[in-house]
Amino acid sequence: MSAIPTHSVPAHPTPFGEAELRGTTEKLWEAVSCGDEYAAYGVVLGAQGAGADDESLLLDVIGTVQRKVGEEWAANRMSVATEHAATAVNDRVIAALAARHAPAAAKGLPERDTGQDRPGRITVACVDGEWHALPARLLAEVLRLRGRHVDCLGAQVPTPHLIGHVRRTGPDIVALSSSLATRLPAAHAAITACRSVGVPVLAGGAAFGDDGRYARLLGADAWAPDGRAAADLLAGSPLKPPLTGHQPVDDLPHLVDQEYTMVRRDSGRLVKAALAGLEERFPVVRSGLQRQHTAEDLGHILDFLVAALYMDCEQIFTGFLIWTAGILTARGVPAASLTPTLDVLGTELKEFPRAGRLINHAREALDDSTVPAPRSGSGVLR
Repeated sequence: MSAIPTHSVPAHPTPFGEAELRGTTEKLWEAVSCGDEYAAYGVVLGAQGAGADDESLLLDVIGTVQRKVGEEWAANRMSVATEHAATAVNDRVIAALAARHAPAAAKGLPERDTGQDRPGRITVACVDGEWHALPARLLAEVLRLRGRHVDCLGAQVPTPHLIGHVRRTGPDIVALSSSLATRLPAAHAAITACRSVGVPVLAGGAAFGDDGRYARLLGADAWAPDGRAAADLLAGSPLKPPLTGHQPVDDLPHLVDQEYTMVRRDSGRLVKAALAGLEERFPVVRSGLQRQHTAEDLGHILDFLVAALYMDCEQIFTGFLIWTAGILTARGVPAASLTPTLDVLGTELKEFPRAGRLINHAREALDDSTVPAPRSGSGVLR
């Protein structure tokens, strides 16, 4: 689920208000951006001791800081290594908070019998190929704070293994997280598989669109824009077990034209063809490191084109190209360098009408747009 909800008033008001949370966020950013794990512990656990509730610390402080980490990398003010170190510090701070509110049994203490039934079990997982695990981790901890029994499976969970876990543990709901639109085909497989064994799916994360449109297209039973909204939704009426017999092609009938399958299968050759075309136009691309980076970038562009074909959605491809233009601009590379890439791909895919439409739309959008400052979570270029 997205880790960046808007702030709301905690269920149990404390002297720790919005101003104090903002101050805590600023202090945590200072610690995280320096990779100072122990200072980060001190900031968050100190705020907890001063009256901040754990849910606000998780979502409004740690989640906000993690979003800024992504924004700083996108703007070329933070290296990949520093970004990874900052994310690792945030992850360990979440673990420290989780340890503080672990159930009595985990601490070797007898559990208190409340006389109430234990709430239902929820499996939280990232779809296959999705390595951005922090949003899912934040959701899992919020659900635990609210008394849920949660199995958090982490990043990159292959669908067969997810279904094996579901069959073994019998959760009431699977919460699927994905940040990258390139993982939507894998998300579709996971959603279909979970529903085929009678378990409803709650989808969340940037991959599913800012309004959940892709979650609905892929057959998810529900969607939430952020961690708090997901927890609130699950606290309300339970999701009903889905009807079986549903087929993936029922969701996306355009896939019968086979463009997605053929372009995906041919993506390796397309990257090589595009690279050769760029080398011919721009000899500098032929140098070793530059050639490697260009090939990687072309691979990402093809991945998003394939995802856009799968969903039959121009915005997936166009949005990524505009985001990429912002990334390149922040690094001193002219955004216009993307146009020759689209020209080469358009020539190579001239027999594919949907692919051609996507490429033309992206080219027009690049020509018409003023490149915005890049936002985190939109792409994968490094």
